[in-house]
Amino acid sequence: MNGQGEERTAFEIGVVVPKRAVKERDESFDCVEVLVEEFKQAGLIVEKVIGIADEFIKLAAPLETLGRAAAELQIKKPTHIGMDLQFEWDEVEAFVRQPDGSLFSWWERFRCFNHLIYGIVNKRNSAVGLKFDGKEFHWELGESLLKRLEAEGIVKQVFPLHDEIKRKQLLRNWALNWWDFTSQPIDDIYSYFGTKVATYFAFLGMYARWMLFPAALGIMLQLVDLGSSQSMMLPIFFISIILWAVMFFQFWKRKNAALLARWQISYSVVADPGCKVLGLDWSSLQSPVELVKKVGTDRAREKEVFQRAEWFGHMMRFRNDVIVFLSIICLQLPFELAYAHLYEITRPDALKFGLTAIYLLAIQYFTKIGGKISVKLIKYESNESTEYRADSLVYKVFGLYFMQSYIGVFYHILLHRDFKTLRQVLIQRLIVSLVLENLMENSLPYLKYSYRKYGVRHKKRHEKGSSTGKIQFTSRVEKEYLKPSYSASIGEELEDGLFDDFLELALQFGMIMMFACAFPLAFAFAALNNVTEIRADALKLLAMLKRPVPRAAATIGAWLNIFQVFVFCFGLEKYCHQFTWL
Repeated sequence: MNGQGEERTAFEIGVVVPKRAVKERDESFDCVEVLVEEFKQAGLIVEKVIGIADEFIKLAAPLETLGRAAAELQIKKPTHIGMDLQFEWDEVEAFVRQPDGSLFSWWERFRCFNHLIYGIVNKRNSAVGLKFDGKEFHWELGESLLKRLEAEGIVKQVFPLHDEIKRKQLLRNWALNWWDFTSQPIDDIYSYFGTKVATYFAFLGMYARWMLFPAALGIMLQLVDLGSSQSMMLPIFFISIILWAVMFFQFWKRKNAALLARWQISYSVVADPGCKVLGLDWSSLQSPVELVKKVGTDRAREKEVFQRAEWFGHMMRFRNDVIVFLSIICLQLPFELAYAHLYEITRPDALKFGLTAIYLLAIQYFTKIGGKISVKLIKYESNESTEYRADSLVYKVFGLYFMQSYIGVFYHILLHRDFKTLRQVLIQRLIVSLVLENLMENSLPYLKYSYRKYGVRHKKRHEKGSSTGKIQFTSRVEKEYLKPSYSASIGEELEDGLFDDFLELALQFGMIMMFACAFPLAFAFAALNNVTEIRADALKLLAMLKRPVPRAAATIGAWLNIFQVFVFCFGLEKYCHQFTWL
């Protein structure tokens, strides 16, 4: 289509099915062969790969196939005349391309793939009988074939595949390129991972770069003896930190807006399929006229429905917040006080480091339980969309982590009221948490991957009846399938792995802001951690995990509110402190 076919076609979706013990004589009834044939008829490029324990179907889509799917989905894209219009394949030249030159973003392509593969339905005159390993079932009229095979346990997983050429390029130019310090190829990250992941790394890179100023100031304050002027430096340091934080978030908002403009994304990214208006699915709302017909013309009744849903949502959120808060007080406070007491009576520093490591591991375990409870509670809330549910989850789980992480420190402050003791506690926590979090974050995915490979090899040897012989994983798609998903530690119902990464940044920001007066060198620890975090997270995404499912996001969401609340509270606290000091 006028040169549009010049885009490289790569396999981007993988479908996993078990190996068949018995091959059907008539392939027209073999459900896997039927699925492959339907994929081809939908315009997809199909390649079958035989693995050690499973079979894999790799899918790619020519640009025209994606264009037809985008038109059916009525995706709106910016045009050269400055308007967002519904995509039409016949008018493809009128639409603006992505920063990397492609027509569709990764999120748009993933939506098109989902539409194509899950949109394969039985359009025949009657139900179709299918078989798999001697098991028979029927593909009913109008039923999605892929969903039926998933329900029967024949399709084990559908997941995005890494593009090996782009992955190696990002490894070379980003994950392993330490010389660039905090600079990153953000446009390439956006093209490969989508908006949400790219926004996180843009924020992390800017945060790490801006952290160098308070880090240098903290090192100077900690190591340089200014004599009689030393007492005056702390107030100046406090004021500088507050001004630094305020300016950082204002400049981040500008950078975020600039990125969205460059990526051609509006703040209303997409209508959430889970969003409901007056109890009706957003996807079912055809027009305001039809909405009025469904709801009724009675304005009083319409207002009553809105108010009732709004108040019910507020009551459920308040109830859930109370449950989470009381659980912290009743269950976690005794544990935190016990740790603080044990830390106080322990003398050798080595034992204190060990005690802190055990404490931080226990905190992570307890908070994961609290996070899973929060996920269950949120299901009973009347939130407008998945985005609102995710924000509610962020506030609840962050409150859990914040209280559980800092109750022990506050206890030390109230008990000792001594900067030296507090500084010692902070140094141990920062060092242990830095080592422990990076170790767990990067080693756990590798251990899970190694364990899954061992399980497949062990099962294959057991089937052969031999314990000797080396079994090699030759197919790249099978290796990707065995890698862990990029999911949140509290579950993947509402959030992906960015939840844990943002949580780590928010807790770090809270600690360095709260205790800057006791330990100014904390900013240097944070700066070192953030520079390392950029490359570690990049390596984790590119080498240790499956390619993440793209998610639509225009900003960092509720996390920005949490950061700004920190700045406001600490600014108010420092102001009151300075007023008392004067």
